[in-house]
Amino acid sequence: MTSTGTHMTALRPPWLPDGYRCRAAALADVAAIHQLVAAYERELYGRPRTGPGRLAAELSLPGLCPESDTLLVHDGAGGPAGFCWVKGRRARVHVHPGHQGRGLGSGLLGWTEDRARSAGGDRLAQTVSDTDHAATALLRAGGYARLVTEWLLEIALPHEPYVPEAPAGISVRPFRHGDEQAAYRLTEDAFDEWQPRRKTYAEWARRTVERPTFLPAASPVAFAGDEMVGAVLSLDVQGHDGGHEGDRDGDAEGGAGGYGEGYMEGYMEGYVERVAVRRDHRGRGIARTLLWQAFRTFHRRGRSACTLWTHSGTGAFALYEHLGMTVRRSSTVYCKALVAG
Repeated sequence: MTSTGTHMTALRPPWLPDGYRCRAAALADVAAIHQLVAAYERELYGRPRTGPGRLAAELSLPGLCPESDTLLVHDGAGGPAGFCWVKGRRARVHVHPGHQGRGLGSGLLGWTEDRARSAGGDRLAQTVSDTDHAATALLRAGGYARLVTEWLLEIALPHEPYVPEAPAGISVRPFRHGDEQAAYRLTEDAFDEWQPRRKTYAEWARRTVERPTFLPAASPVAFAGDEMVGAVLSLDVQGHDGGHEGDRDGDAEGGAGGYGEGYMEGYMEGYVERVAVRRDHRGRGIARTLLWQAFRTFHRRGRSACTLWTHSGTGAFALYEHLGMTVRRSSTVYCKALVAG
Protein backbone atom coordinates (compact mmCIF):
# COMPACT_ATOMS: atom_id res chain seq x y z
CA MET A 1 0.00 0.00 0.00
CA THR A 2 1.31 3.40 -0.89
CA SER A 3 1.99 5.86 1.90
CA THR A 4 2.60 8.90 -0.24
CA GLY A 5 -0.99 10.13 -0.39
CA THR A 6 -0.39 11.54 -3.91
CA HIS A 7 -2.62 11.23 -6.99
CA MET A 8 -3.14 7.57 -7.75
CA THR A 9 -4.41 7.51 -11.30
CA ALA A 10 -1.13 5.89 -12.37
CA LEU A 11 -0.19 4.08 -9.18
CA ARG A 12 -2.76 1.41 -8.36
CA PRO A 13 -2.89 0.35 -4.67
CA PRO A 14 -2.75 -3.44 -4.25
CA TRP A 15 -5.96 -3.54 -2.19
CA LEU A 16 -8.09 -2.01 -4.96
CA PRO A 17 -10.31 -4.70 -6.54
CA ASP A 18 -10.30 -5.26 -10.29
CA GLY A 19 -12.63 -2.92 -12.13
CA TYR A 20 -12.11 0.00 -9.73
CA ARG A 21 -9.90 3.04 -10.06
CA CYS A 22 -8.98 5.80 -7.63
CA ARG A 23 -7.57 9.30 -7.51
CA ALA A 24 -7.47 12.33 -5.25
CA ALA A 25 -10.76 14.16 -4.79
CA ALA A 26 -11.43 17.81 -5.66
CA LEU A 27 -14.19 20.33 -5.04
CA ALA A 28 -15.56 19.43 -8.46
CA ASP A 29 -16.31 15.97 -7.05
CA VAL A 30 -18.66 17.19 -4.32
CA ALA A 31 -21.79 16.07 -6.20
CA ALA A 32 -20.40 12.56 -6.68
CA ILE A 33 -19.24 12.34 -3.06
CA HIS A 34 -22.65 13.53 -1.91
CA GLN A 35 -24.27 10.78 -3.99
CA LEU A 36 -22.12 8.24 -2.15
CA VAL A 37 -22.69 9.69 1.32
CA ALA A 38 -26.45 10.05 0.74
CA ALA A 39 -26.66 6.38 -0.26
CA TYR A 40 -24.71 5.39 2.86
CA GLU A 41 -26.93 7.49 5.14
CA ARG A 42 -30.11 6.28 3.46
CA GLU A 43 -29.03 2.71 4.11
CA LEU A 44 -28.08 3.46 7.72
CA TYR A 45 -30.73 5.97 8.82
CA GLY A 46 -33.48 5.68 6.24
CA ARG A 47 -32.80 9.13 4.76
CA PRO A 48 -29.87 11.35 3.79
CA ARG A 49 -28.66 13.68 6.52
CA THR A 50 -25.74 15.52 4.99
CA GLY A 51 -25.88 18.18 2.31
CA PRO A 52 -23.30 18.89 -0.38
CA GLY A 53 -22.36 22.15 1.34
CA ARG A 54 -21.13 20.20 4.35
CA LEU A 55 -18.96 18.02 2.12
CA ALA A 56 -17.54 21.04 0.30
CA ALA A 57 -16.66 22.52 3.69
CA GLU A 58 -14.76 19.36 4.58
CA LEU A 59 -12.70 19.51 1.41
CA SER A 60 -11.95 23.14 2.21
CA LEU A 61 -10.83 22.59 5.80
CA PRO A 62 -7.71 24.60 6.67
CA GLY A 63 -4.74 22.25 6.63
CA LEU A 64 -6.41 19.65 4.41
CA CYS A 65 -4.85 19.34 0.96
CA PRO A 66 -7.24 17.43 -1.32
CA GLU A 67 -4.42 16.48 -3.68
CA SER A 68 -2.61 14.52 -0.97
CA ASP A 69 -5.12 13.96 1.84
CA THR A 70 -8.11 12.48 -0.01
CA LEU A 71 -8.88 9.44 -2.11
CA LEU A 72 -11.96 8.87 -4.25
CA VAL A 73 -12.73 5.41 -5.64
CA HIS A 74 -14.86 4.90 -8.77
CA ASP A 75 -16.38 1.72 -10.11
CA GLY A 76 -16.05 0.58 -13.71
CA ALA A 77 -18.98 2.73 -14.79
CA GLY A 78 -17.50 5.83 -13.21
CA GLY A 79 -19.84 5.91 -10.21
CA PRO A 80 -18.53 6.79 -6.74
CA ALA A 81 -17.74 3.70 -4.68
CA GLY A 82 -15.61 4.96 -1.80
CA PHE A 83 -14.13 8.12 -0.37
CA CYS A 84 -11.82 9.08 2.48
CA TRP A 85 -9.89 12.01 3.83
CA VAL A 86 -7.34 12.48 6.57
CA LYS A 87 -6.32 15.66 8.36
CA GLY A 88 -3.95 15.60 11.30
CA ARG A 89 -5.28 13.01 13.73
CA ARG A 90 -8.74 12.81 12.17
CA ALA A 91 -9.96 10.74 9.25
CA ARG A 92 -13.21 9.73 7.61
CA VAL A 93 -14.03 6.77 5.39
CA HIS A 94 -17.21 6.12 3.39
CA VAL A 95 -18.08 3.17 1.18
CA HIS A 96 -21.19 3.07 -0.98
CA PRO A 97 -23.52 0.33 0.33
CA GLY A 98 -23.58 -1.24 -3.13
CA HIS A 99 -19.82 -1.74 -2.97
CA GLN A 100 -19.38 -2.98 0.57
CA GLY A 101 -17.87 -6.38 1.27
CA ARG A 102 -15.16 -6.04 -1.38
CA GLY A 103 -12.32 -4.76 0.75
CA LEU A 104 -12.76 -1.08 -0.05
CA GLY A 105 -13.39 -0.12 3.57
CA SER A 106 -10.30 -1.82 4.93
CA GLY A 107 -8.25 -0.52 2.00
CA LEU A 108 -9.32 3.07 2.49
CA LEU A 109 -8.84 2.76 6.25
CA GLY A 110 -5.29 1.55 5.69
CA TRP A 111 -4.70 4.39 3.23
CA THR A 112 -5.69 6.99 5.84
CA GLU A 113 -3.33 5.42 8.34
CA ASP A 114 -0.47 5.38 5.85
CA ARG A 115 -1.13 8.97 4.90
CA ALA A 116 -1.26 10.11 8.53
CA ARG A 117 1.90 8.18 9.33
CA SER A 118 3.77 9.65 6.37
CA ALA A 119 2.77 13.13 7.57
CA GLY A 120 4.30 12.42 10.99
CA GLY A 121 1.10 11.49 12.81
CA ASP A 122 1.32 9.32 15.90
CA ARG A 123 -2.37 8.39 16.18
CA LEU A 124 -5.56 8.53 14.19
CA ALA A 125 -9.22 8.81 15.17
CA GLN A 126 -12.38 7.93 13.28
CA THR A 127 -15.97 8.55 14.34
CA VAL A 128 -18.77 6.15 13.41
CA SER A 129 -22.46 5.98 14.16
CA ASP A 130 -23.34 3.47 16.86
CA THR A 131 -25.80 1.94 14.41
CA ASP A 132 -23.05 1.22 11.86
CA HIS A 133 -22.05 -2.18 13.22
CA ALA A 134 -19.94 -3.09 10.19
CA ALA A 135 -17.75 0.01 10.51
CA THR A 136 -17.42 -0.54 14.25
CA ALA A 137 -16.28 -4.13 13.68
CA LEU A 138 -13.79 -2.99 11.02
CA LEU A 139 -12.22 -0.42 13.33
CA ARG A 140 -12.01 -2.81 16.26
CA ALA A 141 -10.44 -5.47 14.07
CA GLY A 142 -7.94 -2.87 12.90
CA GLY A 143 -6.75 -2.12 16.42
CA TYR A 144 -8.89 0.93 17.19
CA ALA A 145 -10.12 1.45 20.74
CA ARG A 146 -13.06 3.49 22.02
CA LEU A 147 -12.12 7.04 22.99
CA VAL A 148 -15.40 8.86 23.72
CA THR A 149 -19.10 8.57 22.99
CA GLU A 150 -20.88 11.47 21.31
CA TRP A 151 -24.58 12.27 21.48
CA LEU A 152 -26.76 14.40 19.26
CA LEU A 153 -29.26 15.89 21.71
CA GLU A 154 -32.54 17.57 20.86
CA ILE A 155 -35.25 19.59 22.55
CA ALA A 156 -38.72 20.10 21.09
CA LEU A 157 -39.99 23.67 21.10
CA PRO A 158 -43.82 23.45 20.88
CA HIS A 159 -44.24 26.38 23.30
CA GLU A 160 -42.19 29.47 24.06
CA PRO A 161 -39.64 28.52 26.72
CA TYR A 162 -39.28 30.39 29.97
CA VAL A 163 -35.90 32.13 30.24
CA PRO A 164 -34.50 32.47 33.76
CA GLU A 165 -32.93 35.71 34.89
CA ALA A 166 -29.20 36.02 34.44
CA PRO A 167 -27.14 35.52 37.62
CA ALA A 168 -26.31 38.61 39.67
CA GLY A 169 -23.65 40.75 38.05
CA ILE A 170 -24.13 39.14 34.61
CA SER A 171 -25.67 40.86 31.59
CA VAL A 172 -26.85 39.01 28.49
CA ARG A 173 -27.41 40.27 24.95
CA PRO A 174 -27.38 38.81 21.41
CA PHE A 175 -24.08 38.42 19.60
CA ARG A 176 -23.18 41.42 17.47
CA HIS A 177 -20.43 42.54 15.14
CA GLY A 178 -17.25 43.14 17.13
CA ASP A 179 -17.78 40.17 19.47
CA GLU A 180 -15.82 37.77 17.26
CA GLN A 181 -12.40 37.96 18.92
CA ALA A 182 -13.76 37.81 22.46
CA ALA A 183 -15.95 34.82 21.58
CA TYR A 184 -12.99 33.13 19.90
CA ARG A 185 -10.77 33.52 22.97
CA LEU A 186 -13.54 32.42 25.34
CA THR A 187 -14.51 29.27 23.46
CA GLU A 188 -10.96 28.22 22.61
CA ASP A 189 -9.82 28.76 26.22
CA ALA A 190 -12.69 26.54 27.36
CA PHE A 191 -12.07 23.89 24.71
CA ASP A 192 -8.33 23.80 25.46
CA GLU A 193 -9.21 21.44 28.29
CA TRP A 194 -9.73 18.55 25.85
CA GLN A 195 -9.17 19.49 22.21
CA PRO A 196 -5.81 18.32 20.82
CA ARG A 197 -4.74 21.79 19.73
CA ARG A 198 -5.98 25.35 19.77
CA LYS A 199 -7.59 26.45 16.52
CA THR A 200 -6.42 29.53 14.70
CA TYR A 201 -8.96 32.32 14.47
CA ALA A 202 -9.48 31.53 10.78
CA GLU A 203 -10.32 27.89 11.55
CA TRP A 204 -12.65 28.85 14.39
CA ALA A 205 -14.44 31.53 12.39
CA ARG A 206 -14.93 29.19 9.46
CA ARG A 207 -16.79 26.80 11.74
CA THR A 208 -18.82 29.46 13.53
CA VAL A 209 -19.36 33.16 12.82
CA GLU A 210 -18.43 33.06 9.12
CA ARG A 211 -20.83 30.26 8.26
CA PRO A 212 -23.81 31.35 6.13
CA THR A 213 -26.19 29.81 8.67
CA PHE A 214 -24.72 31.57 11.72
CA LEU A 215 -27.58 33.32 13.54
CA PRO A 216 -26.49 36.19 15.83
CA ALA A 217 -30.03 36.64 17.18
CA ALA A 218 -29.93 33.09 18.60
CA SER A 219 -26.34 33.46 19.83
CA PRO A 220 -26.53 35.16 23.24
CA VAL A 221 -23.37 36.22 25.03
CA ALA A 222 -22.87 36.94 28.74
CA PHE A 223 -20.73 39.67 30.28
CA ALA A 224 -19.35 40.38 33.72
CA GLY A 225 -18.70 44.08 33.39
CA ASP A 226 -17.08 44.47 29.99
CA GLU A 227 -15.58 40.95 29.89
CA MET A 228 -17.30 38.18 27.95
CA VAL A 229 -17.69 35.18 30.26
CA GLY A 230 -20.21 33.04 28.39
CA ALA A 231 -21.38 32.41 24.85
CA VAL A 232 -23.80 30.28 22.87
CA LEU A 233 -23.18 30.31 19.11
CA SER A 234 -26.03 28.97 17.01
CA LEU A 235 -26.88 28.06 13.43
CA ASP A 236 -30.25 28.17 11.69
CA VAL A 237 -30.32 25.11 9.45
CA GLN A 238 -32.61 22.95 7.37
CA GLY A 239 -33.58 19.93 9.39
CA HIS A 240 -30.16 19.76 11.06
CA ASP A 241 -29.16 16.36 12.22
CA GLY A 242 -25.56 17.03 13.05
CA GLY A 243 -24.17 16.26 9.61
CA HIS A 244 -21.33 13.78 9.82
CA GLU A 245 -20.10 12.50 13.11
CA GLY A 246 -16.67 13.68 14.05
CA ASP A 247 -14.87 17.01 14.09
CA ARG A 248 -16.86 18.17 17.08
CA ASP A 249 -15.12 19.89 19.89
CA GLY A 250 -17.24 19.16 22.90
CA ASP A 251 -18.61 21.35 25.65
CA ALA A 252 -17.17 23.66 28.20
CA GLU A 253 -19.35 24.69 30.91
CA GLY A 254 -18.84 23.42 28.90
CA GLY A 255 -19.32 23.93 25.02
CA ALA A 256 -21.39 22.12 22.59
CA GLY A 257 -19.51 21.61 19.41
CA GLY A 258 -20.93 20.50 16.11
CA TYR A 259 -19.84 20.72 12.57
CA GLY A 260 -22.15 20.81 9.63
CA GLU A 261 -25.50 21.49 8.16
CA GLY A 262 -27.83 18.57 7.83
CA TYR A 263 -30.00 17.49 4.95
CA MET A 264 -33.38 16.52 6.35
CA GLU A 265 -35.82 18.31 4.07
CA GLY A 266 -39.14 19.87 4.97
CA TYR A 267 -38.49 21.84 8.14
CA MET A 268 -36.02 24.09 9.86
CA GLU A 269 -34.56 23.72 13.30
CA GLY A 270 -31.97 25.40 15.45
CA TYR A 271 -28.52 24.06 16.13
CA VAL A 272 -26.16 25.11 18.92
CA GLU A 273 -22.63 25.02 17.54
CA ARG A 274 -20.77 26.22 20.65
CA VAL A 275 -21.49 26.67 24.34
CA ALA A 276 -18.74 28.00 26.58
CA VAL A 277 -18.51 29.60 30.01
CA ARG A 278 -15.27 30.95 31.45
CA ARG A 279 -13.92 28.65 34.14
CA ASP A 280 -14.18 31.17 36.99
CA HIS A 281 -17.87 31.74 36.24
CA ARG A 282 -19.03 28.14 35.88
CA GLY A 283 -21.66 26.63 38.13
CA ARG A 284 -23.68 29.87 38.31
CA GLY A 285 -26.33 29.01 35.75
CA ILE A 286 -24.93 31.13 32.93
CA ALA A 287 -24.95 28.30 30.38
CA ARG A 288 -28.54 27.45 31.29
CA THR A 289 -29.69 31.07 30.82
CA LEU A 290 -27.88 31.40 27.48
CA LEU A 291 -29.31 28.14 26.17
CA TRP A 292 -32.87 29.06 27.10
CA GLN A 293 -32.35 32.41 25.39
CA ALA A 294 -31.28 30.60 22.22
CA PHE A 295 -34.18 28.13 22.45
CA ARG A 296 -36.67 30.96 22.84
CA THR A 297 -35.30 32.77 19.81
CA PHE A 298 -35.58 29.64 17.70
CA HIS A 299 -39.15 29.09 18.88
CA ARG A 300 -40.07 32.66 17.94
CA ARG A 301 -38.61 32.03 14.48
CA GLY A 302 -40.95 29.05 14.08
CA ARG A 303 -38.36 26.36 14.62
CA SER A 304 -39.75 23.05 15.87
CA ALA A 305 -36.65 21.91 17.74
CA CYS A 306 -33.06 22.68 18.61
CA THR A 307 -30.13 20.25 18.65
CA LEU A 308 -26.52 20.11 19.77
CA TRP A 309 -23.70 17.59 20.04
CA THR A 310 -21.85 16.73 23.23
CA HIS A 311 -19.52 13.91 24.22
CA SER A 312 -18.66 11.84 27.25
CA GLY A 313 -15.38 13.63 27.87
CA THR A 314 -17.02 16.94 28.73
CA GLY A 315 -19.26 16.05 31.65
CA ALA A 316 -21.97 18.34 30.26
CA PHE A 317 -24.57 15.67 29.49
CA ALA A 318 -26.31 16.17 32.86
CA LEU A 319 -26.71 19.89 32.16
CA TYR A 320 -28.48 19.24 28.89
CA GLU A 321 -30.55 16.44 30.34
CA HIS A 322 -31.69 18.82 33.09
CA LEU A 323 -32.88 21.22 30.40
CA GLY A 324 -35.06 18.47 28.97
CA MET A 325 -32.87 17.49 26.02
CA THR A 326 -32.94 13.86 24.88
CA VAL A 327 -30.70 11.70 22.69
CA ARG A 328 -31.56 11.66 18.99
CA ARG A 329 -28.62 9.46 18.05
CA SER A 330 -25.11 8.61 19.18
CA SER A 331 -21.69 7.82 17.77
CA THR A 332 -18.33 6.70 19.08
CA VAL A 333 -14.84 8.03 18.44
CA TYR A 334 -12.29 5.26 17.97
CA CYS A 335 -8.55 5.94 18.14
CA LYS A 336 -5.44 3.99 17.16
CA ALA A 337 -1.76 4.58 17.87
CA LEU A 338 0.25 4.59 14.64
CA VAL A 339 3.48 2.64 14.60
CA ALA A 340 6.13 3.82 12.17
CA GLY A 341 6.22 1.53 9.17
